[in-house]
Amino acid sequence: MISANAALPGFYDHGEVARSVLIAIAASYAALDLTGRVTAARGRVRLAWLSGGAIAMGIGIWAMHFNGMLAFHLPVSVEYDWLTVLASLLVAIFASSVALYVSSRREMGLVEALAGSVIMGAAIAGMHYIDMAAMRLPAVTRYSPLLVACSILLAILFSLSALLMAFDLREETRWSVPRRLGSATVMGVAVSAMHYTGMAAASFIPASPPDLSYAVNISSLANNGISIVTLIVIVAAITTSSVDRRASTEVERRADEALREAQAKLARVTRVHAMGELAAAIAHEVNQPLTAIVTNGNFCLRELAGGGRNLEELREAIAEIVNDGTRASTVISRIRTLLAKGAPERAELDINEVIQEVTGLIRSELARNRISLLTDLTAGLRVRGDGVQLQQVLINLIMNSIDAMRTVTDRPRELLIKSAKHSDEVLVQVQDSGPGIDPGQVDRIFEPFSTTKAGGIGMGLSISRSIVESHGGRLWAVAEPNGALFEFTVPTQD
Repeated sequence: MISANAALPGFYDHGEVARSVLIAIAASYAALDLTGRVTAARGRVRLAWLSGGAIAMGIGIWAMHFNGMLAFHLPVSVEYDWLTVLASLLVAIFASSVALYVSSRREMGLVEALAGSVIMGAAIAGMHYIDMAAMRLPAVTRYSPLLVACSILLAILFSLSALLMAFDLREETRWSVPRRLGSATVMGVAVSAMHYTGMAAASFIPASPPDLSYAVNISSLANNGISIVTLIVIVAAITTSSVDRRASTEVERRADEALREAQAKLARVTRVHAMGELAAAIAHEVNQPLTAIVTNGNFCLRELAGGGRNLEELREAIAEIVNDGTRASTVISRIRTLLAKGAPERAELDINEVIQEVTGLIRSELARNRISLLTDLTAGLRVRGDGVQLQQVLINLIMNSIDAMRTVTDRPRELLIKSAKHSDEVLVQVQDSGPGIDPGQVDRIFEPFSTTKAGGIGMGLSISRSIVESHGGRLWAVAEPNGALFEFTVPTQD
């Protein structure tokens, strides 16, 4: 015989409790997984993932709480008002949408995290107590204010923890299945702890029979059906996310490959364009040793025709022929290397040797434009990089300086190239005495197709910056009163 003033005794079906915790962990894993897809998506696709994810998560959270309530048995018949239960499901979906929205944003500061956790925690607590209000039984429910407050506080704290975990793991490159499973287990146990704290806050005092107008009895079969359908929804959401992620990854590996190929082709075009600008200087550079070879060759022929008595002069002339031939071969080899199409090759380099090779190529161009070359090179500066690409950067910068100084008539035309140790990097400076750069254009000049040269394609500086950044360095310009200063860094060789 149950006393009219005593609380109804209840007990838990531990199998049902375990199942509710399992659903909570599965829902938490889906939350972490779906956050990554919402973060990666844009526009309408993002909205679709946000909506679908909120529904899947909401069903999972709601099913966990409802299953946990069904795990609690009382010595009286208990039915549920289905309209109230539906309202609790909608609240769970709302809580899930808040969680996905906040954790998938580009940035989440302390204010956003706290506000999101308060809204999400309040919604989850609200869902729980709405479900409790859906109970129809011959008893009235009384709550312990302290335990109710504890359950709400736990809901907010666990929501904050869930948001932080989801935000931390939202970048799909930063997570692994074991790590996500561990985080989902922590979140699932935390959600379950909040639910069962809320259940402990309630006691049921016998009363008159309730109104059963919209109430339904949840049988064991229906309870199992709810669990099965919930797990199907969660698994479907995770599977869809996985398939979409794999498809997106394939589209991206392909897009990246196409981008790299386009950048390589564009870099080669700019090299060809730069070498076209150097054509006259290159012709002169090659013509000089060829002319010397012909001159010395004719001298040798004359000497041999006259008997070849002066062997020392013949030996010197032949040595000069060899040296001039080697010089011409070196110039042609450099040109072929710069114009060659091939994959970048990183190796240990002396940055000063790279500078000297380039200055050797442009020496005649400097002389033709009456430009004095000054160098200030610090010895022992070794980097790891692609020599051809770094030569291309220097050629682009130097040719820009030569073009800029062609109109200078009121001061000496000077080009200064410096190298120095700069922290754990090597710093290279190319400074001219031209008209300089408009301070408002310092950053814009590195944009693709931005050029001030007639006939220029506007890609030299853009490609140069890409090359330097691919080496782990930086390239920038400084607006000087008289002239322009370009500087770039490359990490030193460890």
